[in-house]
Amino acid sequence: MNHRGVEFTVAKTAIPGIWQWQFRIGEQVKTGKTETKIDLLAIRRVQLRIDRELKAIGRKTA
Repeated sequence: MNHRGVEFTVAKTAIPGIWQWQFRIGEQVKTGKTETKIDLLAIRRVQLRIDRELKAIGRKTA
């Protein structure tokens, strides 16, 4: 999937309700897990995380 030019993945784990995610911004790879039964909510949480990371990078370069 793609959000604001950042490719990311969200995948179910063997544990019900746990989703594993990963994205890369430049050379930095971020991974994590989120807990929800709704797949679209898991995706939205990753998109919000990407937004936070991009905002933080913007503050560093400004």
